[in-house]
Amino acid sequence: MDISGRANLKLAEGPIPAPGPSEILVKVSAVALNYRDRLAVDEGLTMIFPEDRPFVLGSDMAGVVTGIGAGVSRFSPGDRVISTCLPGWLDGPGPGDARLGGSEALGSGYYPGMLTEYVLLDQGWAVRAPESVSLAEASTLPMAGLSAWYALVSRGHLRAGHTVVIQGTGGVALFGLQIAAAHGAEVIVISGDDAKLARVKELGATHGINRTSQNWVEAVYSLTGNRGADHILEIVGGTHFARSLEAAAVGGRVSLIGILGGYEISGQIAHIARKKFTIAGIQVGHRRALEDFVRAVDRAGIKPVIGGEYPFTELPSALGHLERGPFGKVVVRMD
Repeated sequence: MDISGRANLKLAEGPIPAPGPSEILVKVSAVALNYRDRLAVDEGLTMIFPEDRPFVLGSDMAGVVTGIGAGVSRFSPGDRVISTCLPGWLDGPGPGDARLGGSEALGSGYYPGMLTEYVLLDQGWAVRAPESVSLAEASTLPMAGLSAWYALVSRGHLRAGHTVVIQGTGGVALFGLQIAAAHGAEVIVISGDDAKLARVKELGATHGINRTSQNWVEAVYSLTGNRGADHILEIVGGTHFARSLEAAAVGGRVSLIGILGGYEISGQIAHIARKKFTIAGIQVGHRRALEDFVRAVDRAGIKPVIGGEYPFTELPSALGHLERGPFGKVVVRMD
């Protein structure tokens, strides 16, 4: 049954659940929205709409543990926690097969969604929140923050002196910017908005390129003496992927994260073969990487950027803000 469409969004009430064995009960404080959430509501993207229970949106949650079930050893009541976007992926390449790919996310219909006042999670599906940020800020880590960290650090082995190209100024982009700057990298941000380019300089960007007034690939060549970028966070996807192949350095890395430009990518094999770079598909990241990132947030002073906060009752407005393209993340407050 397809119930997609914002007109079908409804507030519902139910009893507070009791945690079973290995489960924690979390009072949700904030949920960060992702592009996939808008696609789920507006298009029903890759979602299963269950027949026997309401479909609840959202994968990225921060809250406080209020109860624990038998056998729980990872958390105690009062702990501040964030969700892991992909349940069960603890480390390594993760679950999945060649036919279906990786695992499903929270809020997909296969697993519970986070846009609720209380949620039950297996204790393995959460990690402790950073101590240095608010719960609203912490809610932005599970997908956007971890995607950038996993691409650049866990798999990309980012080092000081690398050149990193960041596309846009959304959640993944601004996390990528701050992570790269914290590692001593040269960071180039591409945007079509001069005001946003001015703001990224305050977050540590070395250069800003307005893609509407100049050829951004040629600008990268100019800034790097024709060497190109060691890392590119490809957040647009689609035919835009071909531009990243042009801008990548010999032996560089293009991390494919976004689908804003469509689900089919294109590019010239000559760039891939002659430059001998790596193309990495990024499906968020595993729990160990999220735990690493939480420590980095506290130690490096990474500050999540929230472009807008909305109460639970104004979810349609929050989705509208997400559609317009926020500077940073859009967060729904549950308390």
